[in-house]
Amino acid sequence: MSTVNPSKSLRDVFGLDNRPPRLADSALVLIDYQNTYRTGVMELHGADEALAAGARLLARARAAGIPIVHVINDGGENTPYDIRAHIGSISDEVAPLDGEPVIVKTFPDSFRDTDLEKTLTGLGFAPGGDKDLVLAGFMTHMCVAFTAQGAVNHGYRPTVVAEATATRALTAPDGTVVSAQALGAAALTTITDRFGPVVRTVEDLPA
Repeated sequence: MSTVNPSKSLRDVFGLDNRPPRLADSALVLIDYQNTYRTGVMELHGADEALAAGARLLARARAAGIPIVHVINDGGENTPYDIRAHIGSISDEVAPLDGEPVIVKTFPDSFRDTDLEKTLTGLGFAPGGDKDLVLAGFMTHMCVAFTAQGAVNHGYRPTVVAEATATRALTAPDGTVVSAQALGAAALTTITDRFGPVVRTVEDLPA
């Protein structure tokens, strides 16, 4: 039986800090926690469990008094992402409170063609080397991963909470099925290779 020796991550090669930030020093960005992903054609594996973890994370963030931004994807009327309908609305468990901004996007990267950076700046989180964002939401391999990349591109330091994300099984180019677990693990590994730390659970984030 052969043993695969992993390569050093790009973060290790470049000497980047892999320690997760204190939640109290961060801003929380919740991505696409929409009813879209709980039923029907876009239902995710483990969506309810990830949403429950997201609710715990949100409660901690509110208790800490840190900036919280909700992001929602608008796919247009009569789609699973119709934000004017129940199917595309943010799930009740993590619904925004009055004063918590909601950013509407149309691309996987939550920063593209949105006011996310402007909103974070207005909350005291202008981009800079010491500005940490904690990310959670749907889907792990798509909007969470691309928002992590976008955060780096805009000068932020993202950290992803793994248990508060979820994805779905997909067909690979060779015709084999990639399980949700495998796709999620690959996406989180991509994030840890370059974009930022990944913590397993909400409780693994330092207070």
